[in-house]
Formats: sequence, C-alpha cells, structure tokens
Amino acid sequence: MPRVSRAEAERSRSRVIDHTARLIREKGTGQVSVPEAMAAAGLTHGGFYRHFTSKDDLLAQALAAAFTERREAMEQLADQPPAGHTPRDEFLDRYLSPLHRDHPGHGCAAAALAADAARTEPGSPLRTAYTAGLRELLDTLAALTDGAALPDGPALPDGAARQDTLADLSTMVGALLLARASDDDTLSAELLTAARHRLTTARADNGQAPA
Repeated sequence: MPRVSRAEAERSRSRVIDHTARLIREKGTGQVSVPEAMAAAGLTHGGFYRHFTSKDDLLAQALAAAFTERREAMEQLADQPPAGHTPRDEFLDRYLSPLHRDHPGHGCAAAALAADAARTEPGSPLRTAYTAGLRELLDTLAALTDGAALPDGPALPDGAARQDTLADLSTMVGALLLARASDDDTLSAELLTAARHRLTTARADNGQAPA
C-alpha cells in the first residue's frame, strides 16, 4: 500500500479533531468513544495512535479547537461589524439565542463542556485546555467590548474592566446552560432574554450606549 503523505496525515488529524470538537459539545466527553470520533472523520479506529497519544490527548486538542472556532467567529465580527449593531451587541444576540441554545455542537465550548472539565482532576489535559480556552475567550470578549484590536496574547486588564468582563461571561454562560437544561420553552427563552437585557443595561448604566 502507498505511504500516506505528511500533508494527508495532517488533514486526517485535523478532520478527527474538528469532528470530535463537535461531538463532545453535543454529547459530552464521556459519551464520545475513540471509534465514534474516528468514524465521524471517515477513518478507522486502527489509525488513531498515528495521530494522538491517547483519548485524553484527542479530547484536549478538540476542546482547544472548539475555543479557537469561537474566537475566529468573534474576530470576524470585529473585522466586519454588522450595520446598526456594535460587535458586542451582535455577539450577545447570537450567543443568547435559541439557535445557539439548540445547536451546542457548533456553539461555545465554555458552556457545553464546563461540567465535563469541572469533573476532571486539576492539571488534567481537559481541564488545562478548558482553562486556557476560557482565558482566551475572556481576552477576546474584553477587546470586542472595548472596540480594540483583538489580542494575540493575554490582554484582560486588572481592575473594573476585568470584573465587568468576568461578570459578563459568567452571565452569558450561566444563562445558556440554564436555558438548555429547561424543558419549558417559555422559561428557556425568558432566561436568554433576561440575560441579554441585563448585559446591555449594565453597559448603559456605565455610560455606554445600550443596544
């Protein structure tokens, strides 16, 4: 059989990571097996260890990829602001929406995998990747809120701005988690709407224009 080129091997590896990133956000890390992840990428289980050292290695890389996907979406908003909406307001509209609530596989890893990361031991690959992604998300949200260039590295300052960003992200993620957990459609929608209102009102009270 012909040998697989390095470029083809890298494409296969990236495909596994991307599909696993979707699966773990949909089902949770404990419900995704290595054979399922490989099959989703159109590959056989036997080739797994050519790409990853362990399942934990795959999960950590998939989680990092999920956070990168969210950052890239925020970068696009910053580069191409929607007409009549600030990037932050558009981001909140999309984040706290029924569409995001109902499609976790393509949504925010901070919300989808918080419980999974919390159940792992400190220092585990999954929790380490989650923490790194959370810090990056906070930095990006802070820059998106301030209208600054999105950071290449850690940028979230100390002080009131940091506290505001931490509170904003906590509200967003908490509201999304509760909305997904509720089997009452009305209550679920109310949770998203209330969080959106609280976030925009808080900014208005601090002297920033409301949405």
